[in-house]
Amino acid sequence: MITILIFLIILGLLVFVHELGHFIAARALGVKVDEFGFGFPPRVWSVKGKKTVYSINWIPLGGYVKLHGEDGQSRDKESFTSQQAWKRIIILVAGVSMNIILAAVIFSFGFVIGLPTDISGGVPTGAKVRNPQVQILEVSKNSAAAGANLQVGDVLVSINGIKINSIKTAQEITKNAGENIISLQYERSHKVISTDVKLQKLASSDQAGLGVGLAETGLVSFSLPRAIYQGSSATIRSLGMIVTAFGSIIGDLFSQQKVSVDVAGPVGIAILTGQVVKLGFAYLLQFAALLSLNLAIINVLPIPALDGGRLLFVIIEKVRGRPVSPTVEAKIHNTSFAILMGLIVLVTFRDIFKIDFVQNIWSKIF
Repeated sequence: MITILIFLIILGLLVFVHELGHFIAARALGVKVDEFGFGFPPRVWSVKGKKTVYSINWIPLGGYVKLHGEDGQSRDKESFTSQQAWKRIIILVAGVSMNIILAAVIFSFGFVIGLPTDISGGVPTGAKVRNPQVQILEVSKNSAAAGANLQVGDVLVSINGIKINSIKTAQEITKNAGENIISLQYERSHKVISTDVKLQKLASSDQAGLGVGLAETGLVSFSLPRAIYQGSSATIRSLGMIVTAFGSIIGDLFSQQKVSVDVAGPVGIAILTGQVVKLGFAYLLQFAALLSLNLAIINVLPIPALDGGRLLFVIIEKVRGRPVSPTVEAKIHNTSFAILMGLIVLVTFRDIFKIDFVQNIWSKIF
């Protein structure tokens, strides 16, 4: 229940900030906002302001800003469609911009209190490091680590009673142990687990080992000015990685290859939220910032019904010298929205059937 609540709070914040961007830009540029809604209908509660209806709706998985005249039926001076193209573009990209700004703010705040960071290559200038540890980043298939059920994210505590405070220490101990059994302690979800592991020869060399990829990590913090700089840099780097990931997905689709990136829906993200919550508040901050950036990138894609799709129609208007018929554009957006909702439902069902107890029930029935 706590996981669901945290998930809804994070999602609510991201959606609210996104729609707030559209709202502020529209009002600033003289466009009337008919409704500012959180969630999807049916409506739970609403209040009428001077020009805008503010509403809360039953399905808390999105939100919307209904701009006056966006359907092309009204052309008065406060109508969205009567505005110059540059004004419409600013309004359309304002939501995405706010999500990027929010991510930078979250990262910056995180670097003030300390964010988990890879310090294998050294500690950044001016940084303070707390809770340094050696963490598993990768577990090779059919390795000693895989056989011992070690997982990505586990923290090595000790090997044969020797505390692990660096990758070098872990490598030296396993190298000297050969293909023998070692006594291993590791931490997972704030619980220390002890186990015995028989080392195996590594595929990459003749030496024995656990078969894991390791990183030295710690909670890295900075002074406020430096934290803002680091937060902005982290936002830019993360945006680059997300864009690259989306590019890989699109490339795989067009090359008729199997899509290598696993796509999660609301249920999958909620489950992932629960896993991140167990790691601690600092990890939750990182997760929220990355979700905000993902929301920005998804919305800017040139898909009808999304901000990027509406932006595409403005660009088409500038190229053609005249707008697409409002009726045709509305039908395209509505059809695309229905398809997107259908995809979300399909991905949600897939995520549900990935849950262990659902799989167990399903296997017993069938």
